[in-house]
Parts: sequence; structure tokens; C-alpha cells
Amino acid sequence: MAITPGSQTRAAAVKTALSENYLDIQNNGWAQQYLPDLMEKEAEVFGKRTISGFLAQVGAEEAMAADQVIWSEQGRLHLSYKGTIGTNTVSTIQLDTDIDGLDVGTTHGVRVGDTVLVASSSLTVKGYVSQINSDSDGSQNTGSTDFITVLPYSHEHLDDAGFGADDAVTVMVFGSEYKKGTTGTVGSNEPSFTTFTNKPIIMKDMYQVSGSDVSQVGWIEVSGEDGQNGYYWYLKAEGDTRSRFADYCEMALIEAEKAATASLALGGVLGTDEKQGTEGLFSAIESRGHQASGITGVNAATDLAEFDAILAEFDKNGAIEENMMFLNRGTSLAMDDMLASMNSYGAGGTSYGVFDNSEDMALNLGFSGFRRGSYDFYKSDWKYLNDFATRGGINDRNTVGAVRGVIIPAGVSSVYDESLGRNIKRPFLHVRYRASQTESRRMKTWITGSVGNITSDLDAMTVNFLTERCLVVQGANNFMLLN
Repeated sequence: MAITPGSQTRAAAVKTALSENYLDIQNNGWAQQYLPDLMEKEAEVFGKRTISGFLAQVGAEEAMAADQVIWSEQGRLHLSYKGTIGTNTVSTIQLDTDIDGLDVGTTHGVRVGDTVLVASSSLTVKGYVSQINSDSDGSQNTGSTDFITVLPYSHEHLDDAGFGADDAVTVMVFGSEYKKGTTGTVGSNEPSFTTFTNKPIIMKDMYQVSGSDVSQVGWIEVSGEDGQNGYYWYLKAEGDTRSRFADYCEMALIEAEKAATASLALGGVLGTDEKQGTEGLFSAIESRGHQASGITGVNAATDLAEFDAILAEFDKNGAIEENMMFLNRGTSLAMDDMLASMNSYGAGGTSYGVFDNSEDMALNLGFSGFRRGSYDFYKSDWKYLNDFATRGGINDRNTVGAVRGVIIPAGVSSVYDESLGRNIKRPFLHVRYRASQTESRRMKTWITGSVGNITSDLDAMTVNFLTERCLVVQGANNFMLLN
């Protein structure tokens, strides 16, 4: 069955008051010979139009007094590195850059005396680290520390065990072994951490109406999401501007990204202009988290095999037990179908999950949560991904890179706060806004002009909106973007 969308798919705001978007008594029938039957109440044909509330549900807000926020995240506790078997003597392994992109030639923690597990795509061997600072031919080289010599317990050399030159391997330290009467371990391993920064952006908007229009009463009763109501059309317009700006405060922190060095938004040179962008939720997950597009195909997480691949990625990272899923309509329905297919539908059938399913619930075709392995997932529709005027319209246009959902860990993370100088616990997502004892820029509103409170000789009322904020995404390795 094909569905042809209607022509009135989106009513967008325009800058000027025209007959098409402004209601007055001259253009709507009062001057006609026969008065029309005028309906007083404005029809709300798009339902609830605002999309904000996502960040308030999953995160927190906190004031800041600096131009940027800096936080540090713990590194992994155990030692595991990628590497390549040496080309000359295949008892040597050259360690590659680690998962954080750092050069392990100077930062790896493998020491002489460590026992390691060396694994390729087809072999797994346990061995003893006999030498550090060796070249690929096994000779000493004080100028490099990224070569290690590993002597397997089961064979004389790694090539005897079946490894070949240039084989890609993973090296994992699992212990150590020393002879009797020897000295202690040489060198200590310091805990590693990674520091991240983000900066707030300044956002502005305004609404202006002339003094004459403020004094004019229309014949339509208006209302809006921000609580405005009455027969004054400018109340509706000002309230819509306020609601739209509140949505922008959230949308910007979801979609924003930091500008590249050559971005023309900066005049082509990084640092010469304050418009440097900020790291939003999607950008943080794309750069530091996981994306499910390579795992699941068109619709993310629509069968257990695909979902198990997502769980495997979480197992490699923080393994947060409880997670929130915010999905678009297509993915949400596909997941409902996946969960429903696990049920026999019979009177004595088995019901999966943390539900109390019974025969009386047979017509409840949706699921709000389920458990798989050791993970609990709570599912919710995200209006931002469905609304045609927001990401819903973008996804409809560009299905290849469409965002179909996001998985966010519940709970808090422990990080080191540079400003406080200690470890603190915060939600994985929280908004930072600029504020001091005398000035708060969380959501600043002020009115100028000569209408009402007179501040200038302008025959108009100007309502100004401003905020300065950024989003902090801690532990992005526990997030998953569903493409």
C-alpha cells in the first residue's frame, strides 16, 4: 500500500507579517457584504510541536564560569596492544598505536618478565617477554621501545608456533614470572587517562512587533505550547519564538560539531574567530563512541543476532547494565516485531523479558523494555527523529546516513573535574551553561522598546533571547548511534 503525503506537511515561520501569516480584521471577512461564519479557535493541526525534553530526561544541568570545560576519563586497567610480527626474527613484535591513537612506542606498559598471550586470526600462544627496545632482527636499539621479544612456552620461537612475518597480532599481558633471587621489576606503570574539552556556544533569537500591532485585537483565539493564549496574535508569535528557541537550545547540543581547521565558518584559520563550534551528542558518539550501521544494516537492532553484536561491543567497554534507547518510529516498530516474534502467542506460551504478559494483554503490540544477557534496555520513541520539521524530514531525504536511534547508558560516571580538583560523579550526559553570582546565561530573556516597559524610542516591542551552553558527553565509549 502506497501512502501519498499531504501538501501541508510543514508550516514554516517567515520573517514578515503578510496576509498569509497574520490575522487582521481587514483581510479576513469583516469588510465583506455577507459576513462569513468565523471560527474563533485556532486549530492545532500538528499536535505538540516542541521536541525539547530529551536532555532533561537523560542528563543534568550545571553552571560553569569558564570559557571551556575540561574533564578526564580513566584508561583501561589491563594491558592489551595491537602489533605486527617482525620481518626478520619472528620472536619480535612491533606494537602499533593503541586504541586512543597514542604512540605506544613511548607509552606501552609491557616489561621484561611479563607473561603474555599472543593471538592472530588463527593462532593463540602464551609466552615470556625477554627483551624490550629490540629491533625487528632482535638486536638492542635504545632509540625505540615499540619492539618486544616474546619467547613462547610451547616452541622455540614464534615462527615455530606457526606465526609468520608481518602477521597482525594482539598482545595481552596476563602476569609475570621471575627466577629465584632476582631483583624486582624494572619500571612502573602509571595509570593512564584521556583529557577532553568542550566550549559553550552563544545562541540568540528575538521577536519584534510594532506598537500598533500590539494594540490591535484580532478575532482568532490563539494558544501555544508555552502557555500563551488570548485574542492577541503577537502573543502567539512571541510564544512560538520562545518555544522554538528552547528547542534550538537542545537541538544545537545534539547536532553541533567542532569546526575543522580549514572551515570557512572560522575565516579559514582555526582560532581567529570565536565561532569554533561545539561537540554535540551525535558528534561525540561518532568520534569517541560506537555506530551500529556497520553491524545492523538498514534498520538497527531488528533481530537478536544484530542486537547481540551490539552487546558484544558494550562488553568490550564499560558494560553498563541499564541503557536507554531513543528510537525513530521505524526502528521502534521493527524492535517490537522482533520481540513479538520470540513469543509463541499461545495461551500457555512463554513470554520473554521483564513483563507480566497475559491473555488480556494480547492486543498490546508494543514493548517498553526487555532484558538480553546481563543488559536491561528501556525503549522510548524520540519525537526529534520522527517530526518532519526536524530529523524526521532529514531522514526522509537522506536514508543512507539517517539517524534511527541512540543507546545511552543510565546512571552516573566518575571523572576527574579540573575546576574542583577531585573525582566527582555526574550523569554521562549533562549540560554546562555560563553563570556567575550576578549573571546567568542559562536562558536569558529581556524586553526592549517603547511598548510596555519603555527602554528606547523604538515604536515596537523587542523580546530578546540568549543562552551560552555546551554538552558534556562522558564515557562516550558506552554510547551507540544507530544509523
